[in-house]
Amino acid sequence: MLLDGISFKNTGYFSSLICDYLYENPQLKPFYKRFPNLDNFKEQIEEKASNFSLESRLTLVKALKNQYKKVETSELTLSHIDALQTENTFTITTGHQLNLFTGPLYFLYKIVSAINLSKELKEAYPDYNFVPVYWMATEDHDFEEINYFNFNGKKVQWNRTAEGPVGELSTDGLDDVFNLFALELGNSKNAEYLKELFKSAYLEHDNLADATRYLANELFKDYGLVIIDANDKALKEQFIPYVKEELFNNTSFTNVTETSAQLNAVNNDYTIQVNPREINVFYIKEELRERIVFENETFSVLNTNIAWTKAEIVKELNEFPERFSPNVITRPLYQEVILPNLCYIGGGGELAYWFQLKQFFNKVNVPFPVLLLRNSVLIETESQHKKLQNLNISTNDIFLKQSTFINKKVREISNIDIDFSAQKETLQKQFEDLYTLAEQTDKSFIGAVKAQEVKQIKGLEHLEKRLLKAQKKALADQVSRMTGLQNELFPNQSLQERNTNFSQFYLEYGKLLIPELIKHLNPLNKEFSLLKL
Repeated sequence: MLLDGISFKNTGYFSSLICDYLYENPQLKPFYKRFPNLDNFKEQIEEKASNFSLESRLTLVKALKNQYKKVETSELTLSHIDALQTENTFTITTGHQLNLFTGPLYFLYKIVSAINLSKELKEAYPDYNFVPVYWMATEDHDFEEINYFNFNGKKVQWNRTAEGPVGELSTDGLDDVFNLFALELGNSKNAEYLKELFKSAYLEHDNLADATRYLANELFKDYGLVIIDANDKALKEQFIPYVKEELFNNTSFTNVTETSAQLNAVNNDYTIQVNPREINVFYIKEELRERIVFENETFSVLNTNIAWTKAEIVKELNEFPERFSPNVITRPLYQEVILPNLCYIGGGGELAYWFQLKQFFNKVNVPFPVLLLRNSVLIETESQHKKLQNLNISTNDIFLKQSTFINKKVREISNIDIDFSAQKETLQKQFEDLYTLAEQTDKSFIGAVKAQEVKQIKGLEHLEKRLLKAQKKALADQVSRMTGLQNELFPNQSLQERNTNFSQFYLEYGKLLIPELIKHLNPLNKEFSLLKL
């Protein structure tokens, strides 16, 4: 059941940029096209419809059907793929790395957001179809970010060397990971399902892309999720003109650099998420993914002997477009070129770099999608929920940083007053009289008065800290229970969704887990949700 919500700002875990976006700070308006509310999707539909060709639709459907040849999926997913051929069908997209066994919980929340937004849009615009899409980041190459997941406080890790795009990585060696994980799971009915899911995904598929497609399909096929691997020659052929633009005109570098400076000028607290290079395209081939650079009238691939003249690289691009891989700057553009997409759903860090891209999209005449922050969730078990109630811990309390949380609660439950604010106020009023006296007699005396005030205020603060420390010791049992509970809900003092793997909750709730998320999460709700399952 949905317990409560807390504003993203009050969680303390989201940047000022994201909080300002959620509250539609007018200073941010130049950096996105349309805010995510139902009314704004009408114009988004009209713009994308006029910009996305039937030919592109047919290419997309053919590529998807080829990718799904060996995948047993639902009739709903297959019908969604077929529907993409028609001009009244659009996608709602989220993307994620190929993390081992989905990685942290927010993998689920991203996809649930896409599914639920598709449903909500269908109700609002029944003449159109909306397809939830999961974009697999098969061309990423940072293996250390994806080769593990956390289960019951332990790191389950796949140790191997890896080069090139992660989607092409062989699944060899994952049998050892499976054996370790199986021991941790135990032998319950839900544990046996998780074992079978892991085994079928990773031990019965040859590469990480196929394994991840199988896994995501098994979890979400009943909701019509369509999974796309954009590392596809036919799809990349459509991106050739934009790669040429990137190679010869440095369009993204110029425009993203300008936008980043403008964003930073709005607010110095806005962290610039990505910095563009002059060429934002990689070259991928046989366990290779390296940047393309241009020096001395020659294009070359870093750390290799591969090089081309201008004419030669155009020939290579036309013959082998699949070898040219967009980076974090150009990947969003590639997505919007090959999909009839209306909305991109991502986390705070993702949306932050999308804000840097608006001017770039305008320059190359591609519609900029609606940007939606994914659902964020804190799941409480029945036992944890009861403990929170018994300890009188509110939603706002539990999100506080641990030292602040404990100090606040100790003050609340202490039978003596640990707050010396009244004493400090009295002291400051007394010194006001001394300042007045100094002004009337000898102004050089003001410095001495100030020094004495600072000394005495610090003395009171020191006494307050000592008393608080003593009370923590006296209330050690309650402090221990509160910190233990917060550590359970915020592993490593971070958000649960950024740390814990879904299997930890599936072990307890089984096949109810995803339906409950689908039921209770509202993609357009601008609050962090708390759920009790």
